[in-house]
Amino acid sequence: MKSYKYTLTVQEEDLDELLHVNNVVYLKYLQEAAIAHWNTLATEEIRDSIRWIVRKHEIEYLSSAGLGDNLEITTWVNTAEGVSSERAYEIRDEGKLLVKARTLWISVDPSSLKPKRISEKIKDILGVPGT
Repeated sequence: MKSYKYTLTVQEEDLDELLHVNNVVYLKYLQEAAIAHWNTLATEEIRDSIRWIVRKHEIEYLSSAGLGDNLEITTWVNTAEGVSSERAYEIRDEGKLLVKARTLWISVDPSSLKPKRISEKIKDILGVPGT
């Protein structure tokens, strides 16, 4: 498992009327972390050979974050089989777990946008356990 840490500071535009991070914004944070992780793992050639689309998100909100909080998002890939890959996330504020999430990603061919098997090379790049 190759985990990745992504940090950010909560901005005013991230807040909802209750003055905590809006649920949709957490989803944006997760996607930013996933993209940053992928970009650090894969060469441009690899990134150009595959695209990822979301099939499903599961988010468990445990506590809220507010303006100015410095959040750390840890993400890693749990599985990669066939055309699908599951990525996990934890969002913390000063060590306190705020959010746990999982996303099911589908790999697609960049030209046809049809599902494409995840190669052993990409599984290795992702650090999927058992590969």
